Amino acid sequence: MAPEPALVTVVLPCLDEEQSLPGVLAALPDGYRPLVVDNNSTDRTAEVARELGATVVAEPRPGYGSAVHAGVVAAVTPIVAVLDADGSLDPQQLPELIAELDRGADLVIGRRRPVAGLRWPWHARLGTAAVCWRLRRRYQLPVHDIAPMRVARRDALIGLGVTDRRSGYPLELLVRAAQAGWRVVERDVTYGPRTGGQSKVSGSVRGSAVAALDFWRVIR
Repeated sequence: MAPEPALVTVVLPCLDEEQSLPGVLAALPDGYRPLVVDNNSTDRTAEVARELGATVVAEPRPGYGSAVHAGVVAAVTPIVAVLDADGSLDPQQLPELIAELDRGADLVIGRRRPVAGLRWPWHARLGTAAVCWRLRRRYQLPVHDIAPMRVARRDALIGLGVTDRRSGYPLELLVRAAQAGWRVVERDVTYGPRTGGQSKVSGSVRGSAVAALDFWRVIR
């Protein structure tokens, strides 16, 4: 049986997501606590989040890992979920991941399954496939994605001591989880188009290249 929703904080790392954020917040399951981390947005991300009732944390240090870490530290619930705020993932699937914690999982991640017709850039798919192959071979982790949606117990997550504050954060998290003997479970989640803005990683070859360098620095 899944925990009560009041036990879950949903950390939403944000950089210029004012267009997509309203839809993401509206789709959160009842009772889940949204915590928006504003990572130097130049639009009205923070204002929109506050207007819609979300807690907002400002993280001036740039980088995906910086935003996620700030959100996890600021959370006050036993369980934290991390979710991209671009509208490409369905927050209604979070309870399915969280239920796996009660079944003995330490970390549950979402494997993106694209909807029909979605254009998923080749450079993003290729980099993800290569890194996940390495994770399976070297660390015996049963993963096929770098977890843009994930859930874990807050204190245990902080205790892993992930240090990457850029794009390599989710990969270092998986590596440290494997080294700590965590049970990592992967579940399929629906992956659709962004509902606003442009991806900072897969939206360009340069963004994917920077992420790839961060990944290989962690996993080499």
